[in-house]
Amino acid sequence: MPRIAGQIDLAKSEAILDAAVEVLSERGVSASMEEIARRACVSKQTIYNHYGSKAELVRALCDRRVHEMTAPLETPEGIADPEQALAAFGRILMAKLLEGSRGQGFFRAAILGAQDAPEVARAVYEAGPRESRRKLAAFLELETRAGRLACPDPAEAAEFFAGMVIGSYQTAALLGVERNLDEDRADAIAREAARRFLKAYAA
Repeated sequence: MPRIAGQIDLAKSEAILDAAVEVLSERGVSASMEEIARRACVSKQTIYNHYGSKAELVRALCDRRVHEMTAPLETPEGIADPEQALAAFGRILMAKLLEGSRGQGFFRAAILGAQDAPEVARAVYEAGPRESRRKLAAFLELETRAGRLACPDPAEAAEFFAGMVIGSYQTAALLGVERNLDEDRADAIAREAARRFLKAYAA
């Protein structure tokens, strides 16, 4: 079957996103699309055909990240057990902090380049933290309607839960400060945050 004009296959799309994370983490948001294209082994025009602009490419990066993070909130099993779903979401939040330079380097670059590239910084915020909180709030609203939780303001509750989980660990990760955080500790934090959150917002 011939390929539709402008369409690229999933493997190429993933290669572009992976290359963008690496290049933007290393060189900041001012890094050229040419360098991203070289790293992904595609033409610069291919990237523009698919994403349109650097801001939209960054938005796609964040969309992929948020999709991975919020998966536990979107499964039928998770919705049946809010504590397990929230703990799983919390573990993923913490896991992102354990990614090291590949994960946090991208956000550090966005923060440092916010003044020179505000449209990219805005895309990072809107498609990243804002969208993940929106999906968490939607989950909390569904659980409240089902009678398993009592969140009068799901958006505010979503901010509370995320803050309980990542706290100052995210700041430390962005600054490259060691907080002696490992997978076992991250798991314990996520489970305890979910337990306390469910207690605070019990139906």
